[in-house]
Amino acid sequence: MIQNVLRALGGIETYGIISVCLFFAVFVVALLFAVTRKKPFCKTMSALPLDDDNQTVSTYEK
Repeated sequence: MIQNVLRALGGIETYGIISVCLFFAVFVVALLFAVTRKKPFCKTMSALPLDDDNQTVSTYEK
């Protein structure tokens, strides 16, 4: 039944192509964001879950 509904919709294949392109674009942006972070920033952020103090670290070395 679902196949018949999808066949009746014209241009449904473009939604699949658009969704794959959007997924790929978001994945590439997230990958670039992760790669371009500075090492001190990553160290500071990785230590936050283990920090028992209620202080927030707002500065880090660039």
